[in-house]
Amino acid sequence: MDTRPIVADRTGGPDEHVDVLIVGAGLSGIAVAYYLQREHPALTYVILEARGATGGTWDLFRFPGMRSDSDLHTFGYAFKPWTSEKSIAGAPEILAYLRETAAEHGIDRHVRFHRKVVGASWCSADARWTADVECSERGERGARMRITCGWLFSASGYYRYDHGFTPHFEGADRFRGEIVHPQHWPDALSYEGKRVVVIGSGATAVTLVPALAEAAAHVTMLQRTPSYILPIPSVDPFMMLARRFLSKEQAHALTRRKNIVMQRVIWTVCQRFPTAARRVIRWLNAKQLPAGYPVDEHFAPPYGPWDQRLCVAPDGDLFKVIASGKASVVTDQVETFTEKGVRLASGRELEADIIVTATGLTLLPIGGLALTVDGAPVQLPDTVAFKGMLLSGVPNFALAIGYTNASWTLKIDLVCEHFCRLLAYMHAHGYTTCRAELDTPAMPTRPLLDFGAGYVKRSLDILPRQGADAPWLMSMRYQTDVAMLRDARVDDPHLHFSTPAREIATSARPSLATP
Repeated sequence: MDTRPIVADRTGGPDEHVDVLIVGAGLSGIAVAYYLQREHPALTYVILEARGATGGTWDLFRFPGMRSDSDLHTFGYAFKPWTSEKSIAGAPEILAYLRETAAEHGIDRHVRFHRKVVGASWCSADARWTADVECSERGERGARMRITCGWLFSASGYYRYDHGFTPHFEGADRFRGEIVHPQHWPDALSYEGKRVVVIGSGATAVTLVPALAEAAAHVTMLQRTPSYILPIPSVDPFMMLARRFLSKEQAHALTRRKNIVMQRVIWTVCQRFPTAARRVIRWLNAKQLPAGYPVDEHFAPPYGPWDQRLCVAPDGDLFKVIASGKASVVTDQVETFTEKGVRLASGRELEADIIVTATGLTLLPIGGLALTVDGAPVQLPDTVAFKGMLLSGVPNFALAIGYTNASWTLKIDLVCEHFCRLLAYMHAHGYTTCRAELDTPAMPTRPLLDFGAGYVKRSLDILPRQGADAPWLMSMRYQTDVAMLRDARVDDPHLHFSTPAREIATSARPSLATP
């Protein structure tokens, strides 16, 4: 971790210059740094993190039971084997894994905490970005600094860290208990022996309910619409068998390959044969619930499997607490909060001491930073994603967005590899600027994320777009991305490379393309 103090530049120039500025010290930011220093060890980089800790999502969310909903053999990095027996792991284990990775490779020494990039301006004549950074640590709240860079890489994900999404609930001010959003779980909140209502049916609710049921008097999952929930073992039998004959590293690699294939097979079957997939999931759910349980009322979504993200229940934990009577599911709509709980559209009232609004995220692409290119503001909805990592018309800017139908990190690893190949190509040809350009501004586009989740639908108007075909298609298929990002040539005809005349005439700054 770099804790150097800010020294204001009295001449009006930047406080620092780096070759690559990475925004965000979470899972994606650590990956970018690893690949960058492995492939281009002479380049300078810094990671600016708005919060006071590394880990991103895995440090931010502190609610009980917080865990992955992807197996860690594919959610973990390709370059660092996941060696724990648990394939579905909790946030503390994942956070330790991320921080261990950063420490092992010296990445943590490049992180500056409490540095929020609020805007960045590109100057074509200088072939560089100038980032406006807000500093908020002790004694410096409100201070600003400027950092220039050859490349700006947004690794901050796509949701707001400061607050989640909570719809308006009539009568919320009347409720005498506590109302909590999982994104900001109070450390001192005690739910032991209390009645808890969790509003929501997505991955967060499915995770919270069995964890809360361990100590609460009773937990009710109140959902407007059911989700598909797949019970899976938390320990992969294949991986355990592989470890009997192979080293941990070899067993990890083999299990990772197996899981990549399985993720794609499950998604493909759900998309091509939704009726059959629905029946299989229903059968698995009914098998874990008491005889006569109304499965079709509470576990039969009106949409097809994988039209929204498929939730998982490690070792069937959600179904176990329902079967034991410690938790229950109610499918209804909230009419109003009352002094004692929630009154539903059916007239029924659920009494509660604590209400948890597990109602989703608020999206915020590229961390909300404002971009300008040669003085012109960049409107993200007017841009189109190139190979899922660059934006049309925005030079030397990359972003990391993972898969929504598989493990996030599978895509991030490939994006980082391609980014480093792009830098190498630019160095080999003496270029300092790379800009993706559309063949025609009238090219048909569609939303960047073809995903039915509510938090995505609410935010389509603030996201970049995607095209109908590669390289403008936001691929959600790993093997397709391997071919495009790892194996295909970098010099795509849609990329325009250049070196400004001003830079040819002077060698005043370090070359971004130093090998």
